[in-house]
This record gives sequence, structure tokens and C-alpha cells, in this order.
Amino acid sequence: MKHEDLLQAPAVLRDYLSYHETIAGHSDRTVDEYFLDLRLFFRFLVKKRSGVSPATPLENISVLEVDAAFLQSVTLNEVYDFMRYLSRERPKQQNSPNTDYGLMASARARKVVAIRSFFKYLKKFHIIEESPVLELESPKQMKKLPRYLTLQESLALLRSVEGRHAERDYAILTLFLNCGLRRSELAGLNEADAAGEKIRVFGKGGKERELYLNDACLEALNAWKAVRPKDSGEKALFLSGQNKRMHPNTIHALVKKHLLNAGLDPSRYSTHKLRHTAATLMLSNGVDVRTLQEMLGHEHLNTTQIYTHIDSAELRLAARANPLSNVKKNK
Repeated sequence: MKHEDLLQAPAVLRDYLSYHETIAGHSDRTVDEYFLDLRLFFRFLVKKRSGVSPATPLENISVLEVDAAFLQSVTLNEVYDFMRYLSRERPKQQNSPNTDYGLMASARARKVVAIRSFFKYLKKFHIIEESPVLELESPKQMKKLPRYLTLQESLALLRSVEGRHAERDYAILTLFLNCGLRRSELAGLNEADAAGEKIRVFGKGGKERELYLNDACLEALNAWKAVRPKDSGEKALFLSGQNKRMHPNTIHALVKKHLLNAGLDPSRYSTHKLRHTAATLMLSNGVDVRTLQEMLGHEHLNTTQIYTHIDSAELRLAARANPLSNVKKNK
């Protein structure tokens, strides 16, 4: 977040963000999202209570007056008023004159999480006596199966790798498809993190986990290390053409390039879809969901359970395997 924006935030919000960054160990991105979501919530409340013109944009509303007394008086009905505003009146694209209105359930659910977290913090540190959002429900979201590559498509992707950075790119794709790393996790890897048969990964909130490397990963990494510039002075495991740590966006672009080279639609797949692919392949080959949770670095098991989908062919086989599948009614 911009420093000047933070200066326009009330002290209670600045303290909350500092807590999440320094004590809770949340990522900069998470802290920034909490700031934006809560600032919007405060602006809505201030505007609603102050009686300013309905035509006044929320972005013009100051929230410096928000303090403990203000927050103590927040009601659940006001929170639901805010949710109705988000679902009906909030522009989807803030700077577009042709925007649609009403945020998707996933965007509204994220704001519910921020509001719940904030009031939980206020209660914990005795800034308010009771939280008004204990009964706040999250918007119902349509569950979508994660998109992923099949085994054959994964093999085609790996076989398509060629060019000047073939060893590096092959190692990157191999780690994505075998370890299910996030893009930021892969970009943050240092040479020292890949030692022996294990790799050390720093996930969301700086949480560390160690993953065992299979033969394919070890072979790919050794091939890359053999050609990796020795005098770059850079600690990063994967280097750009300028011998600098690769930016996550650069990694995203190279994945898209190789997807296209493999004859796959790069608009349908991304680095995160390779994470989905790794999870799906491991589950379908006997890895239990709790082990997968540890591998992927998920804090909650229900996050991992989105990968427990089964394709239609497997469902058909399961139905036929039922011992009652051939029983017919007597005539």
C-alpha cells in the first residue's frame, strides 16, 4: 500500500495491519487486501452515518474519524447494508465508464473475511466489548472444479521445452508439476534451499516446509545447476537472462510460452493450474488428502479438499463396481 494512503487511515486500522504483518506473519499482499477492504467498509459506514450527498463517491470519504467508540457502535445490520451495496451497487471496474455493478460472491466473501478478522482483533485486544459480526454469514459461492492438465498433456508440456533456457525452464516446469509449488514460492527459492533430496520452501506468511524431491526433480535440477552461471553473485536458484532472480511475472510468461509450444491453450492454463495438476495427479495415484495438505502448504484441510474431484470416467467405473449394478427387477 502507498505510504500516503496509510497516513489517511485511522490509528486503529494501522495498528491492526501492523499486527498482521509483524505478529501474524501475513504476506504483504494479504495485508494490502485487508487495508483496502476495511477502508472501503469504513468509508461506507462514515458516508451512511454522516448524511452526505448520495452522489459523493466513497473514494472522497475520509475515515480518520473511525475510532474505538465508532467501532463499538457498529451493528450487524450495518454490515449487511454494506454487503448489499457490494452485491448491487459497487462497480466491478472502478475506473471504467462502461462497468457492470455488483461484485461476485468470491470478492464479497473476501471482504467478509477481512471484517471478521478485524473485529476478532478488536475483541482480543479489548478495544470493543463484543463483536457485532459473530453471526455474519459469508456469501454462498458456486463451487468450481479446479482446471488441470491431464497426464498426457503434462507429458506433452515437458516434451515441448527447448531453446536457450531449456534446462532452466524444464526444471521449473518439473517442480511445478511434481511439487505443486506456488509461483511466488518458486521465484523465492535460493540455491541453498535445494540441497540433497529435499527442497526448502517458504509459503504464505513466511511459513516454511520441506519437500522431498523425486528422481525427475533431482535430474532436472542437476541439469540446470550444471549450466547455471557460476559468477552471477545471485543467491536465487533460478536466474533470468540478466542473471538476476526471476520475477514471478517472468515465470508466468515462460509457462504460457511452453503451453503454447505444447499445443495447449495458454488462456486456459497458468502456473497455478500446474499446481492444480500436481495435486490432482498425486491424489489420483494414492496420495491421501492430509499428506497433500502438507505438501501444498495449506493451512486448512478444506482448502485441499477442492482437489478431491474425480473425473466422469472414474465415476462411471465406480458405479459399475457396485455389486448391485447388475441387479434387475423381476418381471
